[in-house]
Amino acid sequence: MSGIEWVVEAFGCSEDSLRDLRAVETLFHGMIRGMKLRPVGPAQWHQFPGTGGITGLCLLSESHIACHTFPEHNSLCLNLFCCLPRAEWNFEAALQQLFHARTVSVRRLARPYEAARHQAAGT
Repeated sequence: MSGIEWVVEAFGCSEDSLRDLRAVETLFHGMIRGMKLRPVGPAQWHQFPGTGGITGLCLLSESHIACHTFPEHNSLCLNLFCCLPRAEWNFEAALQQLFHARTVSVRRLARPYEAARHQAAGT
């Protein structure tokens, strides 16, 4: 059995969109619906005074979604971890639509629990 983690970075984003809590909430809702994720409660949000950047976290029964926006750098960092495999989601299209991202980098990391256990046990 293995999980999967996506580390997503978007660059060249619109400053205003990165300060827009509704845009980040829309991103989370789209991921939750599209990937059939199961939140255990409402997402938590913090908007920083000054830059207006937003940090968001949603605890999932599968693990978590975390997001940080940096309007002063026109960038967004997103992390989704699922303890069970999930179908791919079009992060690039969503980030281009919601934040006008010019460049999106998606890294997909397999998290093989069994391999780690066998290595720790020396088998």
